[in-house]
Amino acid sequence: MRVKKSVAKFLRWQHVCRVATRSRGGVPHVVPVCHVFDGEKLYFASAGKAQKIQNLRANPQIAVTVDVYADDWSLLRGVMVQGTAALIERGARFRKIRQLLYEKFPQYPEEAALGAGDVIVEVTPRRIFSWGIDE
Repeated sequence: MRVKKSVAKFLRWQHVCRVATRSRGGVPHVVPVCHVFDGEKLYFASAGKAQKIQNLRANPQIAVTVDVYADDWSLLRGVMVQGTAALIERGARFRKIRQLLYEKFPQYPEEAALGAGDVIVEVTPRRIFSWGIDE
């Protein structure tokens, strides 16, 4: 899916998104994570035993919201991505995305180094909705 330049720029520069998954029993689960966006796909990392990863193993459908709040509501802006998640658990792709996360978030290597047992989630957008972003 082609992502508009203004939306891609917004996704690249923001530091926190909220990830929504659903358990096998249909229970919603929403958590904040730190992400990177490469122009086509969004990535974030997690412990392999985390609830969101268990949910994605059962159901790869995912929604991600990146937004900025302002008391002046005319300044509200954000993006919601609905898509499919793939789990990357090791190998060259894992190392490549881990490096992108480490570059964007310099505290990552010391505060939450990614290694054995961790997972990188690759989100492939199927639908993108945006508000307050110049088209």
